[in-house]
Amino acid sequence: MATRIWPVMKLTGPKVTIAGGAVYVAYDSGLLGNSEQGSEALRKAKAVIPPAMEEWMKYFGVEAQLPTIPKIEFSLLTRGILVRIQLFWTISNLSEAPTKATEYTSQGLQYLKDLTK
Repeated sequence: MATRIWPVMKLTGPKVTIAGGAVYVAYDSGLLGNSEQGSEALRKAKAVIPPAMEEWMKYFGVEAQLPTIPKIEFSLLTRGILVRIQLFWTISNLSEAPTKATEYTSQGLQYLKDLTK
């Protein structure tokens, strides 16, 4: 039994570890929190990433010009409206899911009955 599990563990272990680490870093930095925590994480990243890239380029001896970070300005009101629209769409589709599933199932059964005639 253990000989069958070991190859699976060797294959999935590192992938699960990397994915778990990525989720932990995203949660710890505040990316999975509310909008204020996300804005704070973005501000920290903008302050830290360019100096770190320059340091790594000097370390590896790479001479390259980093592109400038584009200015992204958006209104939180517009973003909030889009989130509400997406939320409304999702909830309305989830509420219709049982009805649609029943309808599609009956259509599929009718199609199969028509094929067997």
